[in-house]
This record gives sequence, C-alpha cells and structure tokens, in this order.
Amino acid sequence: MTDFSQYGVAVPEILLPENIDLEKWAVIACDQYTQDRDYWKKAADIADGKPSTLNVIFPEVYLSDSDREERIQNIKKTMNAYLQNKVFAEAEKEFIYIERKTAYGRTRKGLVLAVDLDSYEWKPFSKAMIRATEATVPERIPPRMKIRTGAPLELPHIMLLADDPQDELVGKTGELVKGGKALYDGDLQQKSGHITGWAVRDEKAFAHVADALKAIAEKGRDKDGNTFLFAVGDGNHSLATAKAVWDEHKKELLAKGASQAEINASPVKYALVEIVNIYDAGLTFEPIHRVVFKADNAALLAFIAQKLDGEVKTAESSAELEKLVADKNASGARYGFIITEKGKTSYTLLQTGITDLAIASLQPALDDFIKENPGVEIDYIHGTDETVELGSREGQMGILLPPIAKDSFFATINSRGPLPRKSFSMGEASEKRFYVEARRLF
Repeated sequence: MTDFSQYGVAVPEILLPENIDLEKWAVIACDQYTQDRDYWKKAADIADGKPSTLNVIFPEVYLSDSDREERIQNIKKTMNAYLQNKVFAEAEKEFIYIERKTAYGRTRKGLVLAVDLDSYEWKPFSKAMIRATEATVPERIPPRMKIRTGAPLELPHIMLLADDPQDELVGKTGELVKGGKALYDGDLQQKSGHITGWAVRDEKAFAHVADALKAIAEKGRDKDGNTFLFAVGDGNHSLATAKAVWDEHKKELLAKGASQAEINASPVKYALVEIVNIYDAGLTFEPIHRVVFKADNAALLAFIAQKLDGEVKTAESSAELEKLVADKNASGARYGFIITEKGKTSYTLLQTGITDLAIASLQPALDDFIKENPGVEIDYIHGTDETVELGSREGQMGILLPPIAKDSFFATINSRGPLPRKSFSMGEASEKRFYVEARRLF
C-alpha cells in the first residue's frame, strides 16, 4: 500500500454502521447550535432510541450541565456497546470521498483520511505541516481531553483546508471512485441536505492521492524548507485536544519502553479529518463583521485609520458602502464603518494598502483601542444586513469587512500565524460536518 507518512497522512481503518439510516445515525458537529437545546432535543427524537452518533458525542450545549461526568462515562459505555453488539461492519482500510449537498443548493466535496498529530501544531508561528487558522484558547482543551482520553472510538468533525487550485486531491480523486457503489447515501436530519460517500481503496486512487499531496506540499514549501500542507478550517480545538491526548499517551508509551514502530502504530497518534479544497465552489467563506459599543466613535475611526495607514472616504448610502468594501478589484483591503450620532447615520470607507486578509490587521488595532479605553465592548456579527442595522443605532459602530480572499488565505497564515478568533465562517451552521464515520481509538 502507498506510504503517505511523509505528508503526515495515513489510511485509516474506518468503521461504518451496518444498514445505515443516515437520518438517525448522523448528527451535526458537537460545537454547533450551542444555544439551541431544542435542536438537540429534536436530534434525540429523530434517533428514537436507535444507534446514533448522538449517543457517542458530547454536544457542547450541555458542557456546563451538572451531569457532565456522568454523560462522559455514558458516551464511553455506549461506544463499547456499539463495538460489542456489532453495530459496525468490519473495518475497512480506506479513504472516503464525500459529496455533501447542503440546504442552500451548494455541493461541497471532501476526502476523509487520518492525519498524524505529530505533523500538527496550533501554537502561533508554527512551521508544522498542519497549522491552526485562528487563535486557540488553551483553557478549552482540558475539558475536551476528558472525553477523548480512553475513548474506544473517534468520530470526526474536523475539516482541514488544502490549497489546491486544480482540485487534484479531492475532486479528481472523486472522479476515480464515483463509478463504484456508494458506501452510504441519504438525507441528513433537520433539513441539512444530503450526503454520499464512496470508498477510496485501490492502488490507482492511492497513487493519485500521493501525487496530489506531493504537488500541494511543493507549492506550500517555503525557502527554509518548511511545508504548509493543510490549514484547520473547522474543529481547531478538537484537533488541539487530540494532539494533547496523544502527547500524554506518547509519554506513557515511551515510559514503557515502546519502540518507534509501536509508537507509529498507535491509533491515538492519528486523528480522522475531512480534507476540503479551499477553492471548492461549494465552500463559502464569510467574513465575521464587528460592532463596537460604548466608544467615542470618531476617536475610534481616527485610531484605526492611523494604525492601518488608511485613507478615509465618504459613501452616500449603506448599499454604496457595501459595494465599495466588497470590490474585488481594489488594490488593498477596505473596511466600512456605519456610525449613528445625534440621529444621523454616516457611511465611511477606509481604503488601505493591506494585501493580507483584512481581519489580520483590523482586530489587533481594535484590541489596542479597547485596551486603552476600558468599558468599550465588541461583538462579532454574521451577516452584512445585521451589521448595518446595528451600526444604525445611536452611539454604536458597525464595521464591515471585505469577503475572504481565498488566494491569500494560506499566505497570510504562513506569514502572520493564526488569525484572530472570529475571523471567518465556513458556511452556515447546518452546512457543518455531520458525524458518519468512526475509527477505533483506545
């Protein structure tokens, strides 16, 4: 079998349930709908006591509940029961090519595989092959470690991005396997679209994947020889947790005198992920806008303009401002400010020469202003209309960011390190990854 280790990739032994009823089995990533208990109650009603990934994950809406420890123990017991009661078919050594049709009419392609956690690092300015795209909060890792440590199974909701304009890794691999029978094919619950998965097992397909990885690695190699292969799109804290669990387990293996071969063979060394091409037409990247409260808005605008060395211009309306901010032909990053004072709303464009992703420069400037002006508050807003509406309220400032430039995404991460938190969103909540596949862990 083709060796992918030089790219931090491995062919996993994937477990899929026998006779899949996807609507009951598959549920959305645990970090979605964290304020919506009704959503998760409906998921339980749909599962209706049948085998479901809902019973082997920890929806984060329940993280602060008093029964957290009991819930973790029940998750691990259920994992063991699913293995013992043969809920799963025999494990197959394979990648899985996926096509996910969302409720918004988009189709996203993905490739499920395992990545070597020694090839990943979330800390800023890492030169690892797999890197975080947004700042990681270390305090969020230990509670999640309790769930993963000792767990018999792993189920993936992590999505990694590949810088692959020719779509060789995912799309072309899909073309090689789509003629065969699908492993699973069905609708996802709560109007979340449809998903189909095909096995990638033969040597021709594996050889193609290896060639595609080689090309991406060569493109992502810097002058010092460091390779930037994958960027974390979704699930960064989950991947950081997997690495922390592996680091602890590796120490235990070394203390017992394990050989390098035994260490490399440990399932805990790997994490199951879905790779998505950043240029996939079905993958939408949306900026997360800002709204500032309790600030001297004129002073804040002047502060940001000075920090970003920008030129201030006036727009006649919110529609004109939105158009100017989103102008793809602009020579530098543009930001839009909506400010309402004494009943009058103004629309201001800040034109800069910044060629990195716009948020990478804006957020540090905002952080500096807030540090110098205690009491100023900030919120993070999905959607242009809501940002304009909030900026139209007395004394508030809405800040519009331009669309995420996919072609500068990897370059920005490589040069500046992870972006600030709440920098971008990959699609709507219902478009996030659903749990389908599993893999033995401990």
